Amino acid sequence: MVNPRFIYSDRFLDHRCRQFHFERPERLTTICQHLRTAFPNAVWREPTPVSEGLRCWLEQIHSPLYLQQLADIAAAGGGWLDADTYLNEHSYDVALLAVQAWLDGVNDTCEAQSPVFVLTRPPGHHALRERGMGFCLLANAAIAAHYGLSVAGIERVAILDWDVHHGNGTQALVQHHPQIAYCSLHESPAYPYTGAESDRGCHGNVLNLPMAAGATGATYQLAFRERVIPFLQEFEPDLLILSAGYDAHRDDPLSGIDLDDTDYGWMIGQCLQITHRIVVGLEGGYNLDALGRSVVATVQAIAH
Repeated sequence: MVNPRFIYSDRFLDHRCRQFHFERPERLTTICQHLRTAFPNAVWREPTPVSEGLRCWLEQIHSPLYLQQLADIAAAGGGWLDADTYLNEHSYDVALLAVQAWLDGVNDTCEAQSPVFVLTRPPGHHALRERGMGFCLLANAAIAAHYGLSVAGIERVAILDWDVHHGNGTQALVQHHPQIAYCSLHESPAYPYTGAESDRGCHGNVLNLPMAAGATGATYQLAFRERVIPFLQEFEPDLLILSAGYDAHRDDPLSGIDLDDTDYGWMIGQCLQITHRIVVGLEGGYNLDALGRSVVATVQAIAH
């Protein structure tokens, strides 16, 4: 058994809404409790401190005006970007650290040639160039994919998004780049009402697989065997970034998909057939116990 590796900071708990919100710090504390029990010998590390060098990667994806808007809202004590997406006084700094953690994940997995799990919040796959939405502030996966292409030996990067919601932000921010592929399995119709199967990107580099409410693990397994794995194999990525949302679990309050804990272990096992250079980054998942169990199932498949 391989000792799993995690990138995490308690600072990710500082992004907190003043009223009940599904995207809350307890998501991470629950995951960490489950992981420390299941993997007592795991390797934990803090993200690299944020430096001015992060700015160039942020500005490849987000406009300077949007970044300043986030900084200003936080400096004023917080506020709302839309009805779902909040900031407090710490949120912008926490979001910057989350991006840095995903970039660290790229470096770590390329160096070790094995997966690393990046445990961050807020999530990112709905964030657009000039707009945060759907609980997301900065586009972690899209930024990490562009960064990955700067690493020696990385010519092609694929993003696999199994969050129950389509990663509209990620797709919009990578689909014009022929060296980045994006694949999403998501409930449809559901927020954000994007991700049509007919949408193949600018270079045939997008695969959207809408799933009807009630879809089971068997449905996902068929989609993996017939569509996801062939798509990734044909693209031949040197690095795989996994937008790992766990809200397709049958116990999750925000979806109608019927996955269980073991389905996540099965899916990551399929990914390992493509490459062992995998950055697993947390997106959604809002039933705390199901979230913790499902992350453990993912890591167990990696560790074995």
